Amino acid sequence: MADQGGSQHGIARTSRVRTEAQRQQDLERIQKYRDLESQLRKLVSASDYARDTFDLTTKLLKLNPEYYTVWNVRRRTLISGLFSRRSDGSSCWRGCSSSSRCDTTTTCSAASLSSSLTRTPPSQASPTTGRSGTTADEGVAPDEEAQKKDLEIIKSELYFTIPLLLESPKCYWIWSYRLWILDQSILLLPVEIAKKIWQEELGLASKMLTKDRRNFHAWGYRRHVVSQLESKELGGESLVESEFAYTDRMIRVDLSNFSAWHSRSTLIPRLLDERGAGERERRNFLDAELNQIREALNVGPEDQSLWYYHQFLVDNLVSPVGRPTIVPSLTVEERVTYLATEITEIKDLLEDYEDVKLIYEALLEYTLGLCQLEKRKPEEDERQDLIAWVKKLRELDPMRMGRWIDLEKGYGLTELLPGGSG
Repeated sequence: MADQGGSQHGIARTSRVRTEAQRQQDLERIQKYRDLESQLRKLVSASDYARDTFDLTTKLLKLNPEYYTVWNVRRRTLISGLFSRRSDGSSCWRGCSSSSRCDTTTTCSAASLSSSLTRTPPSQASPTTGRSGTTADEGVAPDEEAQKKDLEIIKSELYFTIPLLLESPKCYWIWSYRLWILDQSILLLPVEIAKKIWQEELGLASKMLTKDRRNFHAWGYRRHVVSQLESKELGGESLVESEFAYTDRMIRVDLSNFSAWHSRSTLIPRLLDERGAGERERRNFLDAELNQIREALNVGPEDQSLWYYHQFLVDNLVSPVGRPTIVPSLTVEERVTYLATEITEIKDLLEDYEDVKLIYEALLEYTLGLCQLEKRKPEEDERQDLIAWVKKLRELDPMRMGRWIDLEKGYGLTELLPGGSG
């Protein structure tokens, strides 16, 4: 069949012709999938969360990692017997003291429901642990043996999800399950072992972002891993310096990395506070960041991610109240000077990029911000500029005509633009 048109991320969508043999193979795979699903439903209906159920989830998730119900069944099989049980009957006694852990998982309630199960299937890679807490290996203490078993299961589960992530790097359910498994390391293992597992996970996040630098799932995942490594539960220390340096590296590789710029913006307040930066250091930092983003805009003014970060810096100047600011001590006059400089620099971009609408949007927003800072209406030359910029935006972005008309009305720019009233 011919190309049906359309594309996503620059990849054309096409329809492929299947032979009868390929069609038959697809039907067989579908039937196999349905049979596995039917078997799993029967076991779950019987509240059977033993090893057979766990193995069925493995087969199904390899075929379809988007099936989130199966991920939940897999969780239940682990907390219903595959993971070790504590002597007090709760497998999550360490984590449930803080509400944050039980908000994201149903470990506690599921563990209590599973207490009635009489069969605790052994892990294939570990000795059998009896219900009384004794182990088949008489030379190892029960707690040590339980930790060894839990560690093997956690590592096995993390390994299981890697090929699934490589094949489906933007599947929410794989990332969610992997985080849940990592959380179990905090609940079940000594701190030093759990911390090592989370440190290795940070390395995996880096590898995933090397493969796909703009994968926002991986960026969000990385931020979560970092926050856990910094937490008291893992005896962590601040990673803000290393993470800020990481955004530097990622931005140098790809200026259009929106997620890298976003992470950078979230790190700055902590970075400056933890450095104990004084006024001079903060001013130098702001100047350096503005220079960096100006250079980037000179290369790619059509890149929205660059304007996002530039807007973040400008908002620090125009609207400093109620938010962490880079240089809190700046006077209004100094903020005006900074903003006027940015407007001048952006106007210079129009000499080479007269048809980039993001430039005109920035000029509109920043000029109005300048008036807000000085608590005045636009002067005549500014008003003429605003009129010209809105007119240009109507040409470049007619899909948002209503917005431009509202701007004209709101700032009294309609009388010089025929048809400005809509």
